[in-house]
Amino acid sequence: MTNLETLVEAIHDGASVALAPDYSGCAMAAVRALVRRGARDLRLIAVPQAGFQADMLIGAGCVGSVEAAAITLGEYGFAPRFTDAVKNGRITLRDSTCPAIHAGLQAAEKGVPFMPLRGILGSDLLTHRDDWKVIENPFSPDDAIVALPAIRPDVALFHAASADRHGNVWIGVRRELMLMAHAAHRTLVTVETVVDDDLLADEARAAGTIPALYVSAIAEVREGAWPIGLAGRYPADAAHLAEYARLARTAAGFERYLDEHVRGRASAA
Repeated sequence: MTNLETLVEAIHDGASVALAPDYSGCAMAAVRALVRRGARDLRLIAVPQAGFQADMLIGAGCVGSVEAAAITLGEYGFAPRFTDAVKNGRITLRDSTCPAIHAGLQAAEKGVPFMPLRGILGSDLLTHRDDWKVIENPFSPDDAIVALPAIRPDVALFHAASADRHGNVWIGVRRELMLMAHAAHRTLVTVETVVDDDLLADEARAAGTIPALYVSAIAEVREGAWPIGLAGRYPADAAHLAEYARLARTAAGFERYLDEHVRGRASAA
């Protein structure tokens, strides 16, 4: 176990960082800590899409590239800082799809160099991704298939409901978090609470628990997903998310948001 500041120090400038989507385990407290630290040139990997976490990091100048199926604020509209950065060439966008990102992570999880996928054949994406290779199915001649390279992030970063003192982390039904932990070199997790029970010894929770073997560091951070919600714990702060979406439409508004809620409110983390 560690504290939040020590946890984010393990995310070095230039690191590739896998982030969960807004409907999963968003480590918003850690994201705010990265912004306060002034992280730079992060290579974000959305699993398979991202929202407020990515938009905030991009707007704060922490990101060099993004690989994602989508960056969106969902019902709150487009991701304004992401959109502005792409239009003005401040970040590199590696466009992808949900199955492609999952396939790349699954290859890393299994320790193989690539994963085949068929569904993107005929897509314009193939003309923009020179790391995706169309090959012949070795078991069936004249049958094309796409080989996607393994995606092995330097860091998987997410928030979860609980961990135990053995280092096991309970994620429930959010299997993309398990995949992230299996694929990444290091997994950094913030949690709502640390319990004394052994999560893997409980048959009701073991299937939804990431073993400590795959977890590098844990920090206990209450409401660590705020203003995003955490299933079973607290809902999203709709008013705050709407305020972010409104302010972030302009660079000046975004800086005001950071001053009020990130740089000047350490307690928010």
